[in-house]
Amino acid sequence: MTIEISDKTYDEEFVKKVEEISGENFHKCMQCGTCSGGCPMIEHMDIPPRQIMILTHFGLKDKVISSKTAWICATCNACSVRCPRGIELTKVMEAIRQLTLRKNINYVEPSAISEEIMAGLPQIALVSCFRKHTS
Repeated sequence: MTIEISDKTYDEEFVKKVEEISGENFHKCMQCGTCSGGCPMIEHMDIPPRQIMILTHFGLKDKVISSKTAWICATCNACSVRCPRGIELTKVMEAIRQLTLRKNINYVEPSAISEEIMAGLPQIALVSCFRKHTS
């Protein structure tokens, strides 16, 4: 993926907001890819977690906000546990979801889940879904 980085694409306010909301210094990320390698939801994501981190680092708000990755994140903490730098990527994903919702964009619609699917879903999936919906 080619990324254009310039004064026009860098959104400093977005970077500060993600840091403030998440409480994480994602600039420590060394792009090792351990988060993406250990993610059980990676095959469903349009942009892997490792790339979300670098896009956020470079302030590319539009690419990050338009991605569905933060919504697909199961918040299982597999990435956070494996991160050699101790970055809690789940907090970064939550911050991205909150900032996305502030723009009135929502990728999760709990009312669209059928009763058959709802009956078989693990409780943690439902909690995660509703938490994302009400962030």
